[in-house]
Amino acid sequence: MTIAGVLLAAGGGSRFEGSNHKLTALLRGEPVIGHSLRAMVGAGFNQLVVVTGAVDLSSEIAAVETSTGTSIEIVHNERWQSGQASSLQAARAVAETANHSAMVVGLGDQPGAGIAAWRVVGASIGPIVAASFGGKRRPPVKLDRSVWALLPTEGDEGARVLMERHPELVSEVPCPGSPLDVDTLEDLLAAEANSPSSPASQKTPSPKE
Repeated sequence: MTIAGVLLAAGGGSRFEGSNHKLTALLRGEPVIGHSLRAMVGAGFNQLVVVTGAVDLSSEIAAVETSTGTSIEIVHNERWQSGQASSLQAARAVAETANHSAMVVGLGDQPGAGIAAWRVVGASIGPIVAASFGGKRRPPVKLDRSVWALLPTEGDEGARVLMERHPELVSEVPCPGSPLDVDTLEDLLAAEANSPSSPASQKTPSPKE
């Protein structure tokens, strides 16, 4: 049984009003995408995949590869503007080619999820296993090979729509960390405040659904 770790990082980030794309914005001295990558790398999956689209993240990915000694495959989604479904399908194609048993999918703009969440979800058994942060279901999500054919092929919904359509296939595991998506400058400030070194680190921002 082998598992692919997948990070979705193809979106345009239109709600972020900073001078850079949200994934390259600095959070505690490292790009947002860097924190997400390190969490995925630390979980110890058999293959690591990042699906890119709107912005070139090759230098940020290469920096993590160099510092961790880990190889990360970049898959460019030419159809990134069509929504998250196309990115999931791009990841699925890689996982099927490599004959993996499952893939654990997370978001590039979710820097506080942490290694433990990726690891716990990846080690859990079930057709679909989602992380639960304080009772809120969020990525990362483990998708067994048996459900890949049920994934949406169009639109801006990913595993969430699959879980809504097939709740009988879903289980949740409680995870530490923060589920906050960095979509805006305010989110970036909230993520900074949630740093372990910050006095506000015990306050977990409310995730956006």
